[in-house]
Amino acid sequence: MLLGLVVGSFLATLIIRWPEGRSVVAGRSACDHCGHNLRAGELIPVLSFVLQAGKCRQCGAAIARDHPGIELAAALVGGLSVLVSPDGNGLAGALFGWLLLTLAALDVKHHWLPDRLTATLAISGVLASLLSAAPSLEDRLIGGVAGFASLAIIAALYKGIRKRDGMGGGDPKMLGAIGCWLGWQMLPLVLLGASLVGILVAISWRLRGKSVAAGTMLPLGSLMAIAAFPLWLFQAATVAPLY
Repeated sequence: MLLGLVVGSFLATLIIRWPEGRSVVAGRSACDHCGHNLRAGELIPVLSFVLQAGKCRQCGAAIARDHPGIELAAALVGGLSVLVSPDGNGLAGALFGWLLLTLAALDVKHHWLPDRLTATLAISGVLASLLSAAPSLEDRLIGGVAGFASLAIIAALYKGIRKRDGMGGGDPKMLGAIGCWLGWQMLPLVLLGASLVGILVAISWRLRGKSVAAGTMLPLGSLMAIAAFPLWLFQAATVAPLY
């Protein structure tokens, strides 16, 4: 949990700064509004946000709520991963969840699924086969190809019929990367889960008075991420590790 909070703090900074072209690792941590260099006591995940009432001590500007939200989510991901698999596979699952969390947040905020991040997700999924008996390396590789190909074909058919894009270019890569973790057998459940979450999101928007139409964009990458991590937890809880 503590490691998850620390990782979450880094991820929150990455999610805010990367789309702006700002360095995530260079220089000292600073307020995004006034540039005030943050001291150690202002960098404690979640606790600093609470003690400072969600504001910068120097300029009084509101600290993005993304920070504590991502920190808590990362802690939950890490805790659940180690709980269901208290070994190397659990740490791998935490990495899977943290990468999904980052991609989901970037997709929600910027409709952006960076190739470097989806490639990292895919490669780490293949390497994770060294830590778990299932899915097998073959199933993961098939999952990578099948995940990408299925959504890429759907996107091409939609564009050919409707003469406009109906899916972001990163979505097929995202599903392919998820397939490298869960194997091809889980891909239908990922899409089903994403669809159900999407329906719930659309309903919540309507209840809040937001217009929802056929052309309304939903972040498919985020929906797939939300569906994929619980499926990994299920796999990890039911499959024995390799050692």
